[in-house]
Amino acid sequence: MPQLFRIVKVATTVAELNLILDPYRTKNAPVGFVPTMGALHEGHLSLIMRAKADNGVVVCSIFVNPTQFNDPKDLERYPRPIEEDKRMLESAGCDVLFLPTVKEMYPDGDYSTLKDDFGALDKVMEGISRPGHFAGMITIVNKLFMAVMPQNAYFGQKDFQQLSIVKRFIEMHHVPINIIACPIVREADGLAMSSRNRLLNPEERKRAVLISQTLFKVKEMWGKTPIADIKKFAENEFAKDGYLKPIYFEIADTKTLQPVIDTTKPAVACVAVFDGKIRLIDNVLLNA
Repeated sequence: MPQLFRIVKVATTVAELNLILDPYRTKNAPVGFVPTMGALHEGHLSLIMRAKADNGVVVCSIFVNPTQFNDPKDLERYPRPIEEDKRMLESAGCDVLFLPTVKEMYPDGDYSTLKDDFGALDKVMEGISRPGHFAGMITIVNKLFMAVMPQNAYFGQKDFQQLSIVKRFIEMHHVPINIIACPIVREADGLAMSSRNRLLNPEERKRAVLISQTLFKVKEMWGKTPIADIKKFAENEFAKDGYLKPIYFEIADTKTLQPVIDTTKPAVACVAVFDGKIRLIDNVLLNA
């Protein structure tokens, strides 16, 4: 039998979104929310399906947020296959797509961002290499939370630092939303699924698998090899390839994101590289 598609309802304004969600809210049906920037893949769909299992109605947002891009060219080339995204959401059984314009999310051209103090969480790794990224990210996440008003929100662990900051924001402001972290979904060869993967040419895509291969070897070495030697191994792996350009490789405490000293504590190995012009990130939990 052919697969039956659910027609996803589309809202482009907060007012339209409220009209769609108010009947569910009246019935106290829990709202599950998956914020995305589109160019959806199986990783996103796994979040939708988890949300479907937990909630009475599921909202997915697609919004390419200009305030979290510090490179205008990166913003310009970010993929936006909206019709394909809609079909994927329908096949996954998503109920509502929130598809706002930049004007809807930043009225009157006000691009000011939140100035929350996250301590050291936003000052390492991505915070160093992408100035202003997390201020823009948490600003739009907060705007989307206020628009959707979900009980549960789902984030993939591939953006581990982002997830940590969202959790801290929720704690700081006592926002009544459960943040649910979902595992990284990988391609058959181990590459972490990412919207940016579709921007890689065939040679770049072939080389990209070294990222996850290196992380998996680091996981095998963890607890058996000194941390300094593990870091040197990772550096040598990327240097040996010569094509991937590392931005950082860090082994961090899963709560503080500070460098790990005690190998018995939960840790995460995080990496960012340039594969050609495309920036890719990945991570692997060590003894979490």
